[in-house]
Amino acid sequence: MSKLRILFLCTGNSCRSQMAEGFARALRADAVEAASAGVERHGMNPLAIKAMAEAGVDISGHASKTLDDLPDLDFDYVVTLCDHAHAHCPHFPGRATVVHRGFPDPPRLAADAGSEEEALVHYRRVRDMIREFVLGLPGNLPPRQAGGPALTFKL
Repeated sequence: MSKLRILFLCTGNSCRSQMAEGFARALRADAVEAASAGVERHGMNPLAIKAMAEAGVDISGHASKTLDDLPDLDFDYVVTLCDHAHAHCPHFPGRATVVHRGFPDPPRLAADAGSEEEALVHYRRVRDMIREFVLGLPGNLPPRQAGGPALTFKL
């Protein structure tokens, strides 16, 4: 059985999509070939790296990238992880089925945090939500229509 090729897409490819890619590679490598990108490139978020390290997944070697940085856009699914990415990528080139599964934005949630530890509370909460979603892959994705156009589902 071949692995599903999944692209996790968010605004800046600095936090949520990196977490999803990291978990998919660490926890679902048997069923999923994962990549991530952003509508824009924001650089890696150091608190996302720290939160993932606490969960036993090292994303410190990842790089923030856009779709233009990906040599192969032949994905089975594109999972948008934020409303901005979903709105700015409603039609994905190729045969991919586009699925929207939004998660809160940790930097936005942590904007008023008084310390790194207070900020990490938000990153950990979103990290754990993303881990649960990734653990359910591929079963929590809608079925693909062979040879059909890309479809958009909101989970």
